[in-house]
Amino acid sequence: MSENNFPRLHNAMWPGLVGKGDLDGKEIRDLVDAATPETAVDTLCEIRIKADNTPVSLESMLDLTAAAEVDGQKFEGIDYFLFLPHTNPEASDDELKEIADLIASKGFDVGSLVAPVWPGTVGDSAMGDDEQKGKFLDAVKMACRIAGVFNDHGVRKGGVIRIDSAEFGVEQWRENPGTHTARIVETFKEAAKIAADHGERLAAEGEICWAGMHSWKDMLDVLEGVGMPEALGFQADLAHTYLYTMGYNAPEHALLQDGYSAEEFHAAYGEMTDKLRPWTIDFHVAQNDGEVHGEGSHDKTGKHCPADDPNGKLDITDCSGYWLKDAPARGIRHICWDGCMFPNATLEQPETWNTILKAMMDVRDAHGWVE
Repeated sequence: MSENNFPRLHNAMWPGLVGKGDLDGKEIRDLVDAATPETAVDTLCEIRIKADNTPVSLESMLDLTAAAEVDGQKFEGIDYFLFLPHTNPEASDDELKEIADLIASKGFDVGSLVAPVWPGTVGDSAMGDDEQKGKFLDAVKMACRIAGVFNDHGVRKGGVIRIDSAEFGVEQWRENPGTHTARIVETFKEAAKIAADHGERLAAEGEICWAGMHSWKDMLDVLEGVGMPEALGFQADLAHTYLYTMGYNAPEHALLQDGYSAEEFHAAYGEMTDKLRPWTIDFHVAQNDGEVHGEGSHDKTGKHCPADDPNGKLDITDCSGYWLKDAPARGIRHICWDGCMFPNATLEQPETWNTILKAMMDVRDAHGWVE
C-alpha cells in the first residue's frame, strides 16, 4: 500500500434510496388476499422481491460503510442525497445539524451532495417550461442552503452539488435537439450562478438516461454551451461513461463496437476522457458489465455492478487513471463509490463493502497523491 492519502475515499448513501420503493402493510394484505393456492408461491416471491427493494435508512447505510475495513483502512467520508427518507430538503437548520452530528459520529466527512432536481422530488425538467425550470432552480437553491449548513457545522469541507437535466429519456429531446439543448444550457447557466453565489460548484453527471446528457458529445455540447467551468463541471462515473463509449442511446457517437480489442478500447477511452476530463470536477468509481438497469421510478441507465463482478468490462484501477490525471488542479479532493440500485441483499453484505473499499484503495495507490 502506498503512502498516498488523497483523494479521500467516500461511499455514496443513495444506493439505499434510488430505485427503491415502499411496501406497506396494505399492499402485503392485498397481495395475499388476491393469491390462490395455485399462485401462492409466486405471490410469496413477489413480496420478497418487493421487500428487497425498500429504502435502507441513512443510519444503516452509515453503519454498513463504517464497518468496512481493509488492512486498517476505512472509508473516510460519504456523499449524500438530499431527499426523503434520508433528508427532508425543507428541514430546519437545527434538524440538518442533527444529521451532520450523526454523520460525524460515524467518523465521516460529507463530500458531494445530490440536489433533488427530479420531478416528484423538489425539481423538474431543466428542459421544460418556465414553471418546470423554476422548480429545478428551487432544488438547486435548497441544495446550496443545506450545503451551507453542513459547511458551517464543519462536517463538510469540500465537494460539489450534483445535478442532471431531470428529463428522463431522450425521445422528446430528439424532436428538436438544438432547441432542447439550448433550454438545458439556459437552465444550467442560471443554476450555476445560484451555486456560485453560495460558494458552491455544480457537477452534471452524464448518464445515458438523461436527455441532452445521454452521450459524451451531447454532454460536451452542454458543458461548452454553459461555458462556466468555475461554477459547473462534469461528474464522471465509470459505469455511465463506459456506455458513452458504446453509444448506447446515441449510436452516432459510439466510439466502440461489440467485439472491440484492448487496443481499440484504450484508444476510444482516451478519446472520450481527453474531451471530458478537463471539465471533470467529481469522480465516481464503479463497475459495469455492458448492461443497463432500472428500478422503481428510475429509468434504465448504466448498470452498477459489484467491484469484483466477473462480467465487469472495466479495469477499475486503470480506467480511473484516465479521469484522475491532474485531479488536484481541478479541485478533486475525494472519490466516491457508486453502487446505485444494488439490491438490498447486496448492500447488507459486509463483504460487498470490503471489496469496494479495496478497489478504492487500489485506485488511490495508483493515482493518488500525498498531502
